Amino acid sequence: MGVPVARWRQSIYRTVFETNTEMGKRFERRLTLAIILSLCVVIAHSIPSVVSHRPLYYLLRALEWVFTLGFTAEYVLRLISVRHPLRYALSFYGLVDLLAIVPTYLSIFFPDAHLLVAVRALRLVRTFHVFPIFRSFLNEYLMLGQALRASARKIFVFLSVVALIVYVMGTLMYLLEGPEHGFTSVPIGIYWAISTVTTVGYGDVTPATPLGRIFGSTMMLLGWGVLAVPTGIVGTELSRNVGTKAALKGVSCDTCGLERHEEDARYCRRCGTRLVLPGTQRVKPQAPAAEHSSQVQ
Repeated sequence: MGVPVARWRQSIYRTVFETNTEMGKRFERRLTLAIILSLCVVIAHSIPSVVSHRPLYYLLRALEWVFTLGFTAEYVLRLISVRHPLRYALSFYGLVDLLAIVPTYLSIFFPDAHLLVAVRALRLVRTFHVFPIFRSFLNEYLMLGQALRASARKIFVFLSVVALIVYVMGTLMYLLEGPEHGFTSVPIGIYWAISTVTTVGYGDVTPATPLGRIFGSTMMLLGWGVLAVPTGIVGTELSRNVGTKAALKGVSCDTCGLERHEEDARYCRRCGTRLVLPGTQRVKPQAPAAEHSSQVQ
């Protein structure tokens, strides 16, 4: 009985996880269509004129439960087909799959909770690679992710400095303006500083004293620089990745002559020799010292 069960689980795994088979691709396409249709149901369910029509309301609720039960069955199939179900359940995609079905069950007790199924949109990230039009942009997505990962530390330092500026300026505005001008507490001052430095400017709290307006103008001008810094950090990493990958395209190994390498390769995958980028000088190996001395003599 163990062999048929193992084959049955393997067949399910190939269908729901692997996309290099025709059955797996067909399953991913249908899953993508079901996710998009379920999101359309969520959007329609938020329109008052649609919900007020009772037949449409019951139809949308029925469709929502049909999609939820289908996604629940898919989630169970994924759990029973993997070797480590708990590891998959705690992974990013496992949590997204779980959060995609939980809101509908919560709506039994909290009616508005069904709108949280909008998290199903995150599931499209896993299924888009099946379609050729999105597969062609996969490298660009990966490049953007690498740039954000490489810039994470710089962006964290930048946000830390901005947080300090916002805290100081918000506290100063609370001291300068006071409750009579709407700055009733330090958090209100920090809220004003955040909305000002990000150039949002809701206008619900504004400085009225001359000194407060001077500080406000400084925060507005500072906001331009704040918006430019993270863009420059990520843009620099993107240009660096693009330049490196473009330089490595078509690079051939000087030792074995192999031409086909990955775009981010630094060493030859056949012989291990370091690849030489176009435009760089090839360093010739120097002769041993003993041989050089014999030639001099």
